[in-house]
Parts: sequence; structure tokens; C-alpha cells
Amino acid sequence: MIPYLRAVSSDLRGLARLAVEGTVGVTDLVEAMHQGIRHPLTEGKARHAVGGRGISGLVYGTIRALTRTVGLGVEAALAPLEPPEGGADPSPQREALLAALNGVLGDHLAATGNPLATPMSLHYQGQPLVLERAALTAAIPQPGAHLLVLIHGLCRNDRQWSQSGQDHGAALARDLGCTTLYLRYNTGLHVSTNGKALADLLETLLAQWPEPVERLDLLAHSMGGLVARSACHQALAAGQAWPTALRHLIFLGTPHHGSPLERWGHWFERGLEASPFAGPLARLGKVRSAGITDLRHGNLLEEDWQGLDPDAEGEDRRRPVPLPEGVRCCAVAGATGEDADSWQGRLLGDGLVSVDSALGRHPDPRRCLAFPEEQTWIGQGMGHLELLTRPEVYEQIRCWLQTAESGPAGDAGGR
Repeated sequence: MIPYLRAVSSDLRGLARLAVEGTVGVTDLVEAMHQGIRHPLTEGKARHAVGGRGISGLVYGTIRALTRTVGLGVEAALAPLEPPEGGADPSPQREALLAALNGVLGDHLAATGNPLATPMSLHYQGQPLVLERAALTAAIPQPGAHLLVLIHGLCRNDRQWSQSGQDHGAALARDLGCTTLYLRYNTGLHVSTNGKALADLLETLLAQWPEPVERLDLLAHSMGGLVARSACHQALAAGQAWPTALRHLIFLGTPHHGSPLERWGHWFERGLEASPFAGPLARLGKVRSAGITDLRHGNLLEEDWQGLDPDAEGEDRRRPVPLPEGVRCCAVAGATGEDADSWQGRLLGDGLVSVDSALGRHPDPRRCLAFPEEQTWIGQGMGHLELLTRPEVYEQIRCWLQTAESGPAGDAGGR
């Protein structure tokens, strides 16, 4: 009961804070539209400014002040209800909702200290792990020397690898005898931020693992593949030890060169901004996380976004990051149409990620990812989430992992 009460109280406080911020935001939006209607020819950013003068400005200011006061009172009332100890509510519905919320607003939740923000953690059989040797020994009775870490995608969590009776991680643990761990993280943060956190987490994991790790494999879906690539790059730059144990890096529907949906959404938002009446509505399009904006081109590093306006027009300014050397990298793409090589198939891909982006293809040779042909696979008639459920995908993953067991890690994956 105590963990349940703690989770409910924490959720209510977090939601109350979001409600206050949302009400203030809507008030700003309505006031800006009011000003736009009264002064439709006003140019520039001043057209969308808030804080109008006169009676209307006083009314809008009063609404904002009252909302913030009520919100502080609700938070203060709920804070004592949280017990000092206890875990989170294990309800999968609640955790799915939190994962989606973090995907859309996760950077804002983290920046404001909202209790709904998801911290990065590793899980084993549904339970979070404490990365200390004694705690790991107690939590995992038979820790193996072969570790497999699964990394979920945008708006998802570790539990959602299990879909329609299929869990690639559990099946690989059964068939390969590896110890499978699942990453949970805030997908609304920048990919580079999550990449750095994952690199540090894996460094601690291997240092604290109860026995020497002989082999580490990473299996990543969607955005998770960008986080994994970012982690590898940053770990090597920092001289961390864990990449020496990395043998396989398998991507499922990863937008290596971005997702067209984020680019289309950005263009639609820019169209709204051009209207004196609908311009303030463009703010709704900006209510998306740093993680989502990173998907426009597939940003991996801090320098890919730092100092740049995420809402401004701009070309792909990413620093080219090759696949890690000495690691067998494999890529799966989905194609909802019958012909993956047609322009429709190449553009739409699995419905969220194009075939070319998932396989690392790019017109600029510097940005192309050198996946060997035998380490790429296209799932015909498969959507983005079906890559988690289809037995054909699992068989391909298992085949890649088992084939490499008989030889050195770099035999089939030289760059």
C-alpha cells in the first residue's frame, strides 16, 4: 500500500504542476490570438507577445497569477502524503502513460524537477537494478558473462518490449543463455544527453557486475539506436572501458538520418506562423521535446544542436559519426508496402522511418553508414511497432547473434 500511495501522490503533484503550466500557457496563447485579431498587421514577434495593456491585459494577468497560486497550494498539500520510502506503482498502464508523457514533454519535466520525469535505470525481469555488486548478486541469482541490453524507442518503456506474446529479450535469454537487461529512460531529453548517461551507466554496470563480462550486445529499437550510437561515440571519446566488451549492435527501425514525420511537422508549424491569426497556434507545434526535435535529422552529439534554434529552418548540420569499429552492426528496416525499393516504400518505410534512414543510406557519402549487405534486412509488410512482435524479425536477430558466436567479433563487421 505504501508504494501505491507514494506513486499516486507523486503523480498528482506532477500532474498538478503540469496543469498549472498548461493553463498559463493556454492563457498566453489566447491573449496572443486576441492581440493578433485586434492588430492583424503587426509584424514580427511582437504580434505574438503576451502581456497586453488595458483591461484585457489585467484580466489575463490575473488568471495567470491565480492559477500559479492555486498550483502551489495543491503541491504543498500533496507533498506530505508521500511516504519517505517505497517504489513506484507497477501498473503497466500508468507506466505506458508516463513513457508517452516523457517522450513529448520529458525535457520540460526534467528541467522543472517534475516528479513525473523518468530517471534512467536498468531493469531485470521488471525490477529496477541498483548497480552495486552486492545488490546485483542478490537481484540476479545466476549472473552470466554474456549481457544483452535492450534500449526502447520514443514514448516507450522497458515493459513494452513485450508485445502480443513476443519479447525479443526474453526469447534471446532462453535461446542464447545470455542475461537480458532492459533500459528505461526519458525519451524527451536530447539523444546526446541520454547517450552520455547510458555510456556512464554501462561503465558502472560492467565494473560492478558480479563476474567478468566477456560479451556485451545491444539491441535497440527506433530512437534507442541513436542513443546507443551516441553512447558508443561518447564512451570512446572519454576512454571508457565497456566498449571493449561490445560485440553486437543491432538496430530495429532506427532513424539514423531522421524521420520524415518530424520534418513535415516542422514545415506545418512554419506555415501556421505565417498567418497573423493562426500564428499563436504555432506554439502548440513547439510543445514537443528535445528528443523529438533530434529526430528531424538524427542528431547524436551535443554539437549537433547546441547553440542552434530547434524551431528555425536549417539544413542538416550533424557531425558525421561512423559505426563503431570492431563491432558487428546490423540493421532491420520495415516496409509497409509490397515493394521496399519503390519510391513509396523508400520514403514511407515502416510508416515512421524510411528504409534508407533505417539502413543508414544517405546521398552524402560522408554520412552513409557502412552496414555490410549481409547485416541488413528488410521486413516486408511490417510497421514500426511490428518490428517488436514479428517472429521473422526475431529469427533474423537470433541468426546474427548466433552466427557470430563462432568467430571474433569483427570478422563480419569491419568498417
